[in-house]
Amino acid sequence: MDRRTKSLCKRAKRADREAACELLKICYPDVFAYLRRLCGSQQDAEDLTQQTFLKVWSSLDRFAGRSEFSTWLYRIACNTYIDWRRTDAGGARNCPDPWWDECIDTNPGPSANVADRQTAQRLYEAVDQLDEDQRHVVHLHYYQGLSIRQTAEVLNVATSTVKYRLREVLRILRTRIVVEENELNVARTIPLAKGETA
Repeated sequence: MDRRTKSLCKRAKRADREAACELLKICYPDVFAYLRRLCGSQQDAEDLTQQTFLKVWSSLDRFAGRSEFSTWLYRIACNTYIDWRRTDAGGARNCPDPWWDECIDTNPGPSANVADRQTAQRLYEAVDQLDEDQRHVVHLHYYQGLSIRQTAEVLNVATSTVKYRLREVLRILRTRIVVEENELNVARTIPLAKGETA
């Protein structure tokens, strides 16, 4: 935990409203992004983020500093998400918003490649189709930038479990992307019937 965050935590524990607001400004975007990708809905992510920070403020005095503040915060966000999933409101993740559309640059520079954007979108879609445990490690480790140790602490699993899940995810994603690329290449090479257009 950096000095600034540590100082803000200490001040917020003493009911310093300004410090709490500053912590919120620093942490809100990352927590929201994490929950947005997991739940697949802008509105649900906003609600879950709000619930997460309510829990953070009500338990801030119990934060002992044995882990980094961000690790503790993501653990609360993760538990909030899991609780939400157990309820009827979050039980079905049938039609998530395509959150990946927000991640892809719609105004690429002159050197940007359309194929790169399409590959990124396929990758985001493939991540969204992973099982819950696999998505959690991807979102925490790759998207949120947590270390393997921090990811393990947030998920309350061994570091070896996180490493295993990451290896499995990479294997699954490589397979899915290669299969999709092969299907696209086959579709492109099939000649069109006379009079058909592409």
